Amino acid sequence: MSTPIADPRRWLMLPVVLAATFLYGFDLNIVNVALPSLQHELHAGQEALELVVGGYSFSYAAALVIGGRLGDLLGYRRMFLLGMAAFVVASLLCGLAQSPAELVAARVLQGLTAAGMVPQVLALITATFPGDERPRALSWFGVVGGLAGVLGQILGGLLLSADVFGLGWRIVFLLNLPVGVIVLGFALRLLPTARPGRRPGLDPLGAVALSGSLALALLPLIFGRGQGWPLWTWLSLIAAAPALVGALLWERRLTARGGTPLLDLTLFRGRGFRLGLGVNAAFMASFTSSIFVLSLLLQSGLGLPAGQAGLAFGPFAILGMTGPLVGRRLVARIGARPVMLLGCAVDAVALVLLGSALHALGGGISVPWLIVGLGLLGFGNTLVLPSLIGTTLGGVRPEQAGMASGTLNTTQQFAGTAGLAAIGTVFFSVLGDRTARAAFAGAAERVVWIELVLVVVMAALITALTRPAAPAPATTNAEPTPRADLRAVDGRAEDGSDPESKQLSSGRRAGPRGRA
Repeated sequence: MSTPIADPRRWLMLPVVLAATFLYGFDLNIVNVALPSLQHELHAGQEALELVVGGYSFSYAAALVIGGRLGDLLGYRRMFLLGMAAFVVASLLCGLAQSPAELVAARVLQGLTAAGMVPQVLALITATFPGDERPRALSWFGVVGGLAGVLGQILGGLLLSADVFGLGWRIVFLLNLPVGVIVLGFALRLLPTARPGRRPGLDPLGAVALSGSLALALLPLIFGRGQGWPLWTWLSLIAAAPALVGALLWERRLTARGGTPLLDLTLFRGRGFRLGLGVNAAFMASFTSSIFVLSLLLQSGLGLPAGQAGLAFGPFAILGMTGPLVGRRLVARIGARPVMLLGCAVDAVALVLLGSALHALGGGISVPWLIVGLGLLGFGNTLVLPSLIGTTLGGVRPEQAGMASGTLNTTQQFAGTAGLAAIGTVFFSVLGDRTARAAFAGAAERVVWIELVLVVVMAALITALTRPAAPAPATTNAEPTPRADLRAVDGRAEDGSDPESKQLSSGRRAGPRGRA
């Protein structure tokens, strides 16, 4: 079998597709800085503010698998272009909203459009870059993904403080227009032309069932805490599990009948993909909650204005940029597993430093005491993430790249939402009605130790993820393919031979050594 020719424009394409990842994360976080302005200028109540934030993340998470599947069926290039164009329009509608209801509706639409474009990012990277180049591309994915959230707060605070063009809070949405138009122009020129094979149906029943089960789980997690966990939230959470089981049974039945399910359950047969989702879940639960709690500590606890609180995350952002670049070089030398474990160790040190400072200083804590821990946390997180994503998607067949990417993104979003709900509940329970600096410091300390436990869980799962699989039955004249382990991430065979890029195009499974 001949090696597929790599697209010569793939490195020019990379920043274009990564712009979608940045825009999604940027818009998810920048709106948090604008909430006081929305409350004052748009007269938005507490429930409307929750919907502005939660409606975006809910519609995004609920539609991710569908967005990934549409990329598989219609082509990643086409779905990226459609999703980006729709995201620009939805951002314009957000910026033009004249009432809280209009803004909430536009934000829900914005989340849906993001679900159309974001899954195509990892899908295009997986399908376009050879195995030996993919770790480098994913390192940049880690840089952009890590920075989007932090820069959303930093730039958001600066934009609102500057009151650009007198637009107030509207600038945080209208900023997407020129950026999106520029990205679309480059995408039309640089993204590889989609060549989809046969185009089976979308599985509408599966789409409704999977999205509905996710909605039953996500809605109470997003809105439960703000509403005091009323009865409907618990009933919804209880109903989510059987609804998901029913959806998966339908997908399996459709597969057995020869149909094309929205979610191909054979993805979960690979240990790399299955355990990789678990590590991603622990990572996102820790990352999302840490940003949330530390932001509250800086603004509500220490009384910093939005701009200064955002700048306090500067070390987090700067070291977050260097982490993936350093990690890529380390992966080439020592492999992905040690690098991911090193990232977990750095995260653990950062959390111990933060927790110890909060415990020792209490209400006397100040920004300089937090900077070292924040910087190390940014570095450790971005050491882990690129190799983790590469490990999770390393054994996925090219024709499943969109579906796998959508499933991974859905897992990350769900874990982030669930982690924020659970850890946020702990934070506010410890805080109670107190508003003193010492109360915020004590609540933040409790959260830091919980996040340390999540880091330990990540390290344990990474160890299991990278442990050699049980030997497969011997075969003759079998063509090797990559397993969902670190050789697909490192781009090397165990004996250090040439990368396995040409094996990535084969859909057949290999033995444990990746050789006949």
